[in-house]
Amino acid sequence: MKSVTNNNSWCERTELLIGKKGIEKLHKSHVLIAGMGGVGGIAAEMLCRAGIGTLTIADSDTFTPSNRNRQIGAFLSTEGLLKADVMKKRLLDINPGLNLTTVKDYLKDNVIVNLINACKYDYVIDAIDTLSPKVFFIFHCIRNDLKLVSSMGAGGKIDPVLIKISDISESSECRFAYAVRKKLHKLGIEAGFDVVYSTEKVPRSVITREESIPNKKSTVGTISYIPAVFGTFCSSVVIRNLLNKN
Repeated sequence: MKSVTNNNSWCERTELLIGKKGIEKLHKSHVLIAGMGGVGGIAAEMLCRAGIGTLTIADSDTFTPSNRNRQIGAFLSTEGLLKADVMKKRLLDINPGLNLTTVKDYLKDNVIVNLINACKYDYVIDAIDTLSPKVFFIFHCIRNDLKLVSSMGAGGKIDPVLIKISDISESSECRFAYAVRKKLHKLGIEAGFDVVYSTEKVPRSVITREESIPNKKSTVGTISYIPAVFGTFCSSVVIRNLLNKN
């Protein structure tokens, strides 16, 4: 495995907090992040900055103008570029010693199965925002006994104080979480993994019907900081569990 970097001084503040053994634990860990949007992009960067040694990031989308209000890799200069490629460049600029794999296929069916079976990840972050692929992804993670944290709906929310972390069975007041739970129950899964969700009510006025984008039934209004908080919470679950500090 590559060293964290040729100059370990960039990790000195992290080492002061979690110790040398903590740094070594994170460096030896492999985390998969599915989705490089507003939640997944931030989560990937937080894990990279914390010193996770191996990351696999998966996303087939390209950046669009509407991503610029909340996605960390979205700039005028990156419009039309693959999110996975942009995030790869960004993450390696933080830690050139990072072992990084990018997956640019649309996450569904056998692509998901092959990705999950590719290796024994130490942790998985689900930041997929489309219901059916998300449920399929979660199902196969649980089936493969992978440690998982999943992001629920960040759209339509504005109050970060109402964002919570709990087992999926304890999530509430989130329509997206309800839909995920309902589909997972039919597959025999009722509990067993953490989710990041918000109890904030979403007014119908911030939701528009979507007919022009494949696999998307609606568009929900978003604010800059909420997906970032969701992503940060997801990365905190991973890091604290890897360090046994949960």
